[in-house]
Amino acid sequence: MKAVLIFAGTSEGRELASFLSGAGIESWVSVATEYGETLLPKEENITAVTGYKDRQEMEIFLREHDFSCVVDATHPFAQKATEHIKGACKDADVPYYRLLREEEHEMAGDAVYVGSVREAAEYLEQTKGNVMVTTGSKELDPYMELTDPSRLYFRILPSAPSLALCQARNIPPKNIIAMQGPFGRELNAALIRQLDCRYLVTKASGQAGGFSEKIQACRDTGAVPVVIKRPEEADGQSMGEIKKLLLKLYGMKEKPAVTIAGTGPGSEAMMTAEVLQALTKADACIGSGRMLDGAKKRGKPVFDSYRPEEIKAWIEAHPEYRNILILMSGDPGFYSGTKKLLDQLSGYQADVLPGISSLSAFCAKLGISWDDMVLCSVHGRRQNLIQKIRHNRKVFALLGKEDEFRKLCGLMLDYGMEDVTVCVGDSLSYEQERIFKGTPKTALNEKFSNLSCAVFINERFEAKKLRLGIPEEEFIRDKVPMTKDEVRCISVAKLQLQRDSIIYDIGAGTGSVSVEMAMASEDGMVYAVEKKPLAAELIGKNRDKFRITNLEIIEGTAPEAISDLPAPTHAFIGGSSGNLKEIVGILKQKNPAVRIVINAIALETVAEIAALGGEYEMEIVQIQAAKGKKAGSYHLMMGQNPVTIAVIE
Repeated sequence: MKAVLIFAGTSEGRELASFLSGAGIESWVSVATEYGETLLPKEENITAVTGYKDRQEMEIFLREHDFSCVVDATHPFAQKATEHIKGACKDADVPYYRLLREEEHEMAGDAVYVGSVREAAEYLEQTKGNVMVTTGSKELDPYMELTDPSRLYFRILPSAPSLALCQARNIPPKNIIAMQGPFGRELNAALIRQLDCRYLVTKASGQAGGFSEKIQACRDTGAVPVVIKRPEEADGQSMGEIKKLLLKLYGMKEKPAVTIAGTGPGSEAMMTAEVLQALTKADACIGSGRMLDGAKKRGKPVFDSYRPEEIKAWIEAHPEYRNILILMSGDPGFYSGTKKLLDQLSGYQADVLPGISSLSAFCAKLGISWDDMVLCSVHGRRQNLIQKIRHNRKVFALLGKEDEFRKLCGLMLDYGMEDVTVCVGDSLSYEQERIFKGTPKTALNEKFSNLSCAVFINERFEAKKLRLGIPEEEFIRDKVPMTKDEVRCISVAKLQLQRDSIIYDIGAGTGSVSVEMAMASEDGMVYAVEKKPLAAELIGKNRDKFRITNLEIIEGTAPEAISDLPAPTHAFIGGSSGNLKEIVGILKQKNPAVRIVINAIALETVAEIAALGGEYEMEIVQIQAAKGKKAGSYHLMMGQNPVTIAVIE
């Protein structure tokens, strides 16, 4: 396999060599100095070539070695080197690719822009105050022509050639800062303050050259950035394009390392050190909206999406990225899309890094513990939050849209829960962070963003009780027939409901069965289907009486009325209007695993159930209950109509 020749001397060249090494591709890396050689990755398949070469020497070198191609990863300001490399490749008939450095992502709107080092020196001649020069040691002469060069402080590489160039121009040691980067924002600012600099000269060297950190340091200290604009380059490819091109050239499809990381409540200040390190090392980042801010600031390639299918497709379409970071809000294990994402990326080795959840962040702000809280989310999902607040002292919730929260506060007032303490954390960790504490009534007048969470404290909570067979007299009935409480108890038990079941109550009558099923499946949903307007009205009244929010009334006749409803996990049929076979057929079509319980008193309905026996496996029981009734000094057992209960799985 032929090797790739990389003309480096930049962080991009070193990154590309490391990438090729990881893919098992050999590379020769040409650097001008021995110091540059010491910076190369100590990895397999990397051969260092040290020493400056002119165009003729490059051509001879290319003809002596059989390289697959040449990648020019020299500094964007090294125009002469690029001309020599490009010309030598043309003469030696070797494919040439120019790696372009990413453009600046930190705009310096308050900077002075100049076209060259000489123009920078000419500008500085008209100013007063100390200057930190960060443009290297190869172009010192224009600065030394200033009337007072003693106010200039030169930050150079700590190498013998660089120091020799400074000494040759009689630059005193106190004006030389010999340091190896990278330089962060804080260190840049500390040097500017220490040397009392009013100006900082820098090349527009992009993210890899620490341009953003220099500009931020200038803003922190009030120094004026003097920026030497980058020469325009007509042709070339980005790092991602070069990597993709080389992988294709060698016919390689390497699966990247994927990391899923929690970003915390929002701001970068709340990210863990482990996540920040992963962000620094990542070749590309995936996330949605605000979660990509840190990646964009660092000049990382980004893909804005939260859909697992789109994320997988993007990863497969970009084999040039070896380390991909997927950013999730909060903690990946707390109401996150991480589970679905991991299912989608089952063929990849994916690591998960925890983050600080809004739960722990907000409770810390409030100074309360959360080990005794009920945790839930209404952000993009439906949950019976009213019942959770009603039956628990402390409830935490990730909130959704503002109108949904207002509706919740209104229901709390309607249901006599006006004493509940409502605490809202809005935009936690951001500059606009806001902590609200009040009641449902005062919260109604407030506006909160979609980045909100809440803690509800109910000192008068009612411990939840399992209620099956609620007495008939507790329901509002009027003249509408009602399933007897003994039969209701057995029928609901036969359904084997779960906490989050999706249930149809077909022929719901007064809604007594609907209410009990909604109580049993607190995080689920009950659709009460009823064709009679009076009965539908009674269902609404009973729903409000029992403070049920996970019960929706559907006026109409089945099966037409259920055609657009979500697929059910369970269904209770108390009245079918002669359409039993069609109703069961549609239920099974919506969900073949739906569990159905049918109640029948009339013999005609029993006959319909019997006719279904040839199509479905079913259990059939018949019960008859009797209740004691006082007659004078005696109690008589008064028998009820026998009821046939059929269970279809």
